Amino acid sequence: MDENTPTVAAPHHARRAPSPPPWEQRLRRFGYTPRPHTPLRDRLTAPFPQPFARWSGWAGPLLVATLAGVLRFWRLGDPHTLVFDETYYAKDAWSLLHLGYEGTWPDRKIADPQILADPQVIPLSDPGVFVAHPPGGKWVIALGEWMFGLDPFGWRFMTALLGTLSVLMLCRIGRRLFRSTLLGCLAGTLMALDGLHYVMSRTALLDLVVMFFALAAFGCLLIDRDRARARLASSLPPTDPTGPIRPHSPTATRAGTGPRPWRLAAGVCLGLASSAKWNGLYFLAFFVALTLLWDVGARRMAGARHPYRAVVRKDLGWSLLSLVPVATVTYLATWTGWFRSSDGYDRHWADGRGGPWSWIPAPLRSLWHYEHDVYQFNVNLDAYHKYKSNPWSWLVLGRPVLFHYESPKPGSTGCHTPTNCSQTILALGTPALWWTACAALAYLLYRWALRRDWRAGAILCGAAAGYLPWFLYQDRTIFSFYAVVLVPYVCLAVTMLLAALLGPPDAPGTRRVRGAVAAGVIVLLIAWNFIYFFPIYTAQTIPYADWQARMWLDSWI
Repeated sequence: MDENTPTVAAPHHARRAPSPPPWEQRLRRFGYTPRPHTPLRDRLTAPFPQPFARWSGWAGPLLVATLAGVLRFWRLGDPHTLVFDETYYAKDAWSLLHLGYEGTWPDRKIADPQILADPQVIPLSDPGVFVAHPPGGKWVIALGEWMFGLDPFGWRFMTALLGTLSVLMLCRIGRRLFRSTLLGCLAGTLMALDGLHYVMSRTALLDLVVMFFALAAFGCLLIDRDRARARLASSLPPTDPTGPIRPHSPTATRAGTGPRPWRLAAGVCLGLASSAKWNGLYFLAFFVALTLLWDVGARRMAGARHPYRAVVRKDLGWSLLSLVPVATVTYLATWTGWFRSSDGYDRHWADGRGGPWSWIPAPLRSLWHYEHDVYQFNVNLDAYHKYKSNPWSWLVLGRPVLFHYESPKPGSTGCHTPTNCSQTILALGTPALWWTACAALAYLLYRWALRRDWRAGAILCGAAAGYLPWFLYQDRTIFSFYAVVLVPYVCLAVTMLLAALLGPPDAPGTRRVRGAVAAGVIVLLIAWNFIYFFPIYTAQTIPYADWQARMWLDSWI
């Protein structure tokens, strides 16, 4: 055929769009659809959307965090009494502040009126008392008592502050995860409107402290992932930005990722999470595996012939050193007051004892013995409690925990009905949010298992670290409010589901409108649900009939 021969256009049905290059197919598998002419750096680390102003990435998250803070600090000192297990942790925190260890109280199981009558009361120092949890979370509570005294506002101040800051963190984490400020703010808003997170932010218990530091570690690892991939991309030889990634690149195997301070910060946060409650250790184990798999994915995308071998040689050692030893040192640092004391429980257990481990300093052996006793106590705790629950029921809110209940008589404490009223604090997640989350988590399993979406895998990893280990202890006395560590990942999962309903930016207009309406209706239902249950989150005086109307399931009573 010469140049003068006319050409005939192929029939429309015979035309086929050219197949995308391998690097684009790979990115689509992992949840990103890059634009044409995407450079290698953006293939490894998807860019953020261009902001309309330098401060736009912070304005929305700060606004959402302000809303969360106003809600959490409103009437924080009410009820003016010890609520649920505050009778343990508020007293232990005060002991740590004055003695450096948990001292002896007349009765730690009773909400001692002397605490409220005499804010300067000091616990008995001899002997130290056996406690079931490390001191890190109680040191956090003690910081609020140091600032505001032994008062309900004082011992709840730090959990309210951490609850507010966790909303801000989730907005920024969601923005980095989804590359969308709107979706990040949506995730933070959902957490601000979750009843379980709200109640735990206003109660001096330890579980919200675990949630906060585990979430901080998750955010640090996300930043570390982006920066390490950017360094890896910059170390590779230049290639055609529109062409495929060079297959089996030797540089992708040998290149280092440089210093990783955010991984060190994650190690500190995981040590603090573990020092509040031992279930923080599971986040350490899961997140170590997560970050190593991220490194494998980066090496594979960059063209390493054997990505697992490359990670073992170049990344494994530093990953473990950045997380496990740093978390261990941080954990031990929270025991400083106990190490410096003379009367802490079991402080001198190892003094003068020989044996094969006598080369280890006696204080560390004493702590190991103490921790062994704590472990035995925790795994064998099977005492009956009216509000204990099985983890199978947590996601569907099968058995929430009643933290506080009073029944004011007519004419007293704001009760203006002919019959008694109710004042309740119920540790209940917002039902519309958690029941939607059940579908969202199933959707994320599909996205991770069948579409290889790394974002879904990251969210599921955090949820699994906070949830699955409790199935090992189904015979133990456990409570549904432990699930507060799941709340950030529940909110991220629901956000990802709502984003799927909304559709991609290039979807047809009618598709986007229908998706926006569906997503908006779900968000409005969650907001209404939180407002409806707000009185039983805050111990407001309401008619008994109104309280009963909010008990949607018999198991909530």
